Amino acid sequence: MATKLDFEKEYKHYYTAKTTPAVVEFGKVSYLAIEGKGEPAGEVFTKAVEALYPLAYGVKNICKKQGKDFGVPKLEGLWWVKSNKPALDVPRSEWYWKLLIRMPDFATSEIIKNAKEEVFKKKGLDLIKEIKFETMNEAESVQIVHIGSYATEPETIKKMKDFMKGNNYTENGLHHEIYLSDPRKTVPEKMKTILRQPIK
Repeated sequence: MATKLDFEKEYKHYYTAKTTPAVVEFGKVSYLAIEGKGEPAGEVFTKAVEALYPLAYGVKNICKKQGKDFGVPKLEGLWWVKSNKPALDVPRSEWYWKLLIRMPDFATSEIIKNAKEEVFKKKGLDLIKEIKFETMNEAESVQIVHIGSYATEPETIKKMKDFMKGNNYTENGLHHEIYLSDPRKTVPEKMKTILRQPIK
């Protein structure tokens, strides 16, 4: 029987954060990734998620047949704007994002390629072809857990920015979110999201 990797247990440091800002450090991590533009949970965003998850499960199935299983981990997202204005002053329709699902170290480029072919045959989703296999190294970052709806995130982001300013840190990468809660199953005030900002 295949041993099953549980990301949240194996990489607890990556999937936990405190309610106060703290500096953390991570090494290289590999992801399935798809980019887009538009408001969170809008049509383009939703279709990207609907392509990303079937591929993640396709990778899981191939790995399982090879004796190395894993639980598909939480959705993550990188966010940015192409404007000199603060992101929160830019219309949500102008937000850019890259959605991520972390992959285990044993998921090779060849496995990803084969999974894309298999899932495309089954689902026929053109977006499958746009998903990339990428490695990211955020290194040193400030992070905090936000508890509540996505709409109240600015309050928590301000805590991060105040912490960074007070400790002479500057941004060194994209705003990163890890969605610990399923919004379909969790009331807004109890949702948990890790907010992470690479620094230097």
